[in-house]
Amino acid sequence: MEWNLETFSLLSIPVISALVGWLTNYLAVKMMFYPIEFVGIKPFFGWQGLIPAKRRQMAEIEVELVLGKLLSVEELAQRLDPDELTKAIERRLKQVIRKVINDVMAQSAPQLWAALPVRGKNLVYQRIENDIPHVVHKLVDDFQHNVGEILDIKELVVEQLVNSPSLINEIFLTAGSKEFPFIVRSGFYFGFLFGLPTMFLWYVFQAWWILPLGGLLVGYATNWIAIKIIFEPKRPRKIGPFTFQGMFLKRQKEVSEVYASIIEQKLITPQNITHVILHGSGSAQLLELIELHVNDAIERYVAIAQPYFAIGIGSENYHQMKALAVKQIFENSDKYLLYAYDYANGALNVGEDLCSRMQSLSATEFEGVLRPAYQQDEWKLILTGAVLGMLAGVAQLYLVFM
Repeated sequence: MEWNLETFSLLSIPVISALVGWLTNYLAVKMMFYPIEFVGIKPFFGWQGLIPAKRRQMAEIEVELVLGKLLSVEELAQRLDPDELTKAIERRLKQVIRKVINDVMAQSAPQLWAALPVRGKNLVYQRIENDIPHVVHKLVDDFQHNVGEILDIKELVVEQLVNSPSLINEIFLTAGSKEFPFIVRSGFYFGFLFGLPTMFLWYVFQAWWILPLGGLLVGYATNWIAIKIIFEPKRPRKIGPFTFQGMFLKRQKEVSEVYASIIEQKLITPQNITHVILHGSGSAQLLELIELHVNDAIERYVAIAQPYFAIGIGSENYHQMKALAVKQIFENSDKYLLYAYDYANGALNVGEDLCSRMQSLSATEFEGVLRPAYQQDEWKLILTGAVLGMLAGVAQLYLVFM
């Protein structure tokens, strides 16, 4: 073969095919996650990463397939020890309670409260503060028995992921930290291999459609094969001296660790749990529990002097006082519950439990951690790779051979 421009052009076909395979796979991976927000003119002209665009559906899938099966809110709630929880929040809760007492009495019985000497006020504070462990213990006990109505784990996860599209990207990119770079690299290798028959066909026929068709096949095949290699076969398959298994499934232990770590540190955290129980769909049920126990405590505090107390502030003001106390304790909940975060994080032990349970999943179940969330859109990635490959083939035809 004579080494001239035509020869180099011919030999460039598999090299360019390799570059096309790399580029299409690179773009396919990027298009899965970026841009985070839609760029273009809705609804048809533009693009948003597949994962961020369908984050609500994917969050629901994650809850159903993974968290819903592996984590139980009832089990998590039972891990909270009322005594330890009281120790964690007691100091700050006492400060909050004193302010609530002052505010409530100043509004409900200003003259009575102003006339009460400091010693008398201190006795009121001390009486209520001494009762805090008892009230908290009963409240936690009722919370544990009614946690299914108060805390919706699905609501927590979906709300966090919908409001933070970058977080769902982080979960997938971290869990697939080795698989996604492999998809990109494999495009180069498979692209080169598919470029060899394209080179042969061009050498024999030199038909104008060979390079565009070759580019289309390279773009399509490299994406399709890379995705298959990641998830197939599900179980180890021995062929001769070699054992084959999907890359993602082979790393079940490692992926479980990083996935569980993100869930514990950024998703199912004491802060997020507190936010949902105070502001989510179950907050009304929590308010009812607080109302029940605060009213019960107030009735006990004034039981001995209740007739005189009621006369002193009036029956209507007495009921308003109880309602105001409940309202303020609920509204100030985040001020004392934040002191329980460190204790709750250790007690709930979400990461360790989730990790061990994920590691014990079957291959089919474990595949559900990552793939189903975007499986329905895999065809878009493959089709995009095919179109880009075909365009690259057209460009090669005109720039190199025309």
